[in-house]
Amino acid sequence: MANYSLDLSLIVIFTLVQWRITVIILRALPFRGVRYGIFLFDAFAAFSYTFSLSELSALTRVPSRMGSVLGAGSLAYFMAATSVLVIYYVLAFVRKQVRADVNPGRRQVLNVTGSALLASPFLAMGYGAFITRTDFRVKEIDIALAGLPEDLDGLRILQLSDIHLSAFLSDGELARVIDASLELRPQLAVITGDLISGRGDPLDACIRQLARVKADAGVLACMGNHERYSRVEGYTTRQSARVGIRFLRGEAQALRFGNATLNVAGLDFQSSRQRKTYLRGAERLILPGATNILLQHNPDTFPEAARQGYNLLLAGHTHGGQVTVEILDQAINPARFFTPYVYGLYRAGNSAAYVTRGIGTIGIPARLGAPPEISLLRLRKA
Repeated sequence: MANYSLDLSLIVIFTLVQWRITVIILRALPFRGVRYGIFLFDAFAAFSYTFSLSELSALTRVPSRMGSVLGAGSLAYFMAATSVLVIYYVLAFVRKQVRADVNPGRRQVLNVTGSALLASPFLAMGYGAFITRTDFRVKEIDIALAGLPEDLDGLRILQLSDIHLSAFLSDGELARVIDASLELRPQLAVITGDLISGRGDPLDACIRQLARVKADAGVLACMGNHERYSRVEGYTTRQSARVGIRFLRGEAQALRFGNATLNVAGLDFQSSRQRKTYLRGAERLILPGATNILLQHNPDTFPEAARQGYNLLLAGHTHGGQVTVEILDQAINPARFFTPYVYGLYRAGNSAAYVTRGIGTIGIPARLGAPPEISLLRLRKA
């Protein structure tokens, strides 16, 4: 039961929010049939929400594609409905303050504004699902590293992560990502996990598309948490090797660029439950005298990677929060409740970490304020 405590807590919160919204709506509607319909819809949404929770959905026998649609749809509805509930209480407070105002024009403006605000979360979710979700962008980043050899200065590394080829990222959309990646002409390409979202997703199709990625020194990769949840780590390793993609699973590969050596190590996904043993054994993969890069899906491992002596950690996992809202120059990002390493470049001593927003989505099939990213990293001498 301990393994599902977070999942069950989220279901309880979801149910309470839905119940409160239902009570508010039922008080306003006179028709019994509509009341029952709303109650049944909310009950169905609460049940469907379990399919967006990886550990619990894995226990069901519902086809993966149907489960993905049910889970993602209910989660999107939950987030939008929660926002509506917050706005409702704010408007109720404002209305109470201006109740004494007898100006009918001002009241009408407030009513129209309130209606627009209540509709905005659903409109924003629609925009994130149909527009921003596939707004694939190339992000170029210079990463200065202390002691970087001359022959590695300017080295171009393509990073793809969190592809999540599933019901909410089509083969054609992934093809657009690969086409854009080919134009960058990287010297090395890396993939930092989560090719798919769940068991039954088109893993073979994803590998076929990734096989098109070309780089002078080849394509290296590490596993994400969804390969583990789907129990396809071995299959992914074997099928990828057949098309020239090497998954580093507790191993490293040394690459020569002129007179310099770049040592790329990789480890399988490190869960937060492994926090006390993060990267255990990874120090043996470090090559003395080389520039050492670690591929690890979870960015929370960065402090330990820096302590062990890695020059650079490349990670994904967070999707950049996937949904970020700017209010008064402040970014509201739910991922910050779970990790300090949400997106971008981080430093600790002489070590650096880059966390990409990735390509696909999980849970909610939408992106807001965190567009999908094709990362082109350039190493620079500090």
